[in-house]
Amino acid sequence: MHFKLICVLVEDAKTDGILEAARAAGAKGSTVLSQARGEGIEKARTFFGLALESQRDLVLLLVEEHLARGVLETVARVGEFDDKPGTGIAFQIDVEDAVGVSHQIRELSSVVEEQI
Repeated sequence: MHFKLICVLVEDAKTDGILEAARAAGAKGSTVLSQARGEGIEKARTFFGLALESQRDLVLLLVEEHLARGVLETVARVGEFDDKPGTGIAFQIDVEDAVGVSHQIRELSSVVEEQI
């Protein structure tokens, strides 16, 4: 079984909605790293030298490859990434190998067979 790592950089206010949607789309777990910082096309605004940017989270989802595109599209839709500039981005990376996921493999085997 092969996996993809989906990385989501999102406003912290949207993290819980992203996690719920990702799980409903087939993700079995996640890791959330708080206090990420990013900058898009437009530079962040400041007020007397203090940045006026919203807090960001980095959400990591290790997802079986046949389910990954659906999870990625769901995350983008729920996060409104294409509708509202600056709300977040998501991308996926091929994972060459993973350990510690045998319990997920057992659970995903029947789900993935339906997808193929």
